[in-house]
Amino acid sequence: MSDASDSLELNDADLNDSDLAAASLLLVDDNQQNLELMLAWLEPLGCRLEVAHDGAEAVEAAARSRPDLILLDVMMPRMSGFEACRRIKDATGTRDTVIIMVTALNEVGDFERAVESGCDDFLTKPVNKLELTTRVKSLLRVRLLKRKVDALLRERRQG
Repeated sequence: MSDASDSLELNDADLNDSDLAAASLLLVDDNQQNLELMLAWLEPLGCRLEVAHDGAEAVEAAARSRPDLILLDVMMPRMSGFEACRRIKDATGTRDTVIIMVTALNEVGDFERAVESGCDDFLTKPVNKLELTTRVKSLLRVRLLKRKVDALLRERRQG
């Protein structure tokens, strides 16, 4: 049994809005208007925002910049969002990246395929601003808290 000094404690003070501002997002859509709309809605978070225009670009950008969260369209040229998600989640350096799939598809099979490809959440088009920003903030907080826990565990193992 371990004593209190062995426990890892995180509280609300361990994550604040300035931490969210330090996060990075990759927005992926082949439709420029959709990208511009998401950029406008997410800019107030203060996160670093990067864009890609298809699944192949998304895989390359994810490997290069290792974003905290990816908003990934499903229906794109060259490589679908399903395939891009699978490749990102299969790669060692990006497997913990949070992926929200954004799709106009709304059949049960489409959602099953999204989950099977490794996505963490999904939104249907047309996307609602409040729903988008709320989910992004929530999933970013989870991602950043996980990163802090991992750092504390590494520190503990080394010390």
